[in-house]
Amino acid sequence: MLRGLAVLAVVLVPARAAAAAPQDVASTHAYLVASHDVLHSAIATWSRIEAGIHKLNAKFRGECADAGAGSPQNEEGQALSTEAAGALWASGYHTEAKIVRAYIRALNRLRWSNPTITRSDRRLAKSMGEMLALKVPNLCEDIHAWKATGFTSMPASAKQYAKHVEAIEIKEIPQSLLRRYLAPTDRGLLAQTERLARKYEELEISRGQVDWNMLLETLGLNQ
Repeated sequence: MLRGLAVLAVVLVPARAAAAAPQDVASTHAYLVASHDVLHSAIATWSRIEAGIHKLNAKFRGECADAGAGSPQNEEGQALSTEAAGALWASGYHTEAKIVRAYIRALNRLRWSNPTITRSDRRLAKSMGEMLALKVPNLCEDIHAWKATGFTSMPASAKQYAKHVEAIEIKEIPQSLLRRYLAPTDRGLLAQTERLARKYEELEISRGQVDWNMLLETLGLNQ
């Protein structure tokens, strides 16, 4: 699963782009092309992402199956559940590192005359880079350490990892800022990108929940 790609649905109301600077129109077009391509690639290779996640689940099953059995459903347990979600995202992003890096490079080449748009673009690239840099945490070690205290004290590293994962925000460039730069010839591309975003979101919600539940069950953790 590649957390955040679904936000790339850009709902733009076509407006007159003729009066806009050519660079603004070109960057908006490039943004749509890059978003379309990363979504298309992620959907086309979804089976590879799933295979990586199932391999990760099998690894944890072999190393610490049901290690968290009997653990409480509290704030610390929630941190481990978030850590498990981070492990899944890390697996997905590592599997598709090539397409994510290409997307980040594309974003970092864009410029608009409105600095607010360019800053938003860079924040998106930075957030995608943070997801790509996520490491698969040592869940077995963290669960065993937690269990050794009678499920009363969570390792600081686990709390920090969960906090880091929750802090990563992947936000699209505000739609209202891009509307005036959409060229009429990009309407078809926009429609295709929106369809891909909806399809990806459906996959992420349906499969992502199943994968998370699978891993939590393997580890004996609560949601």
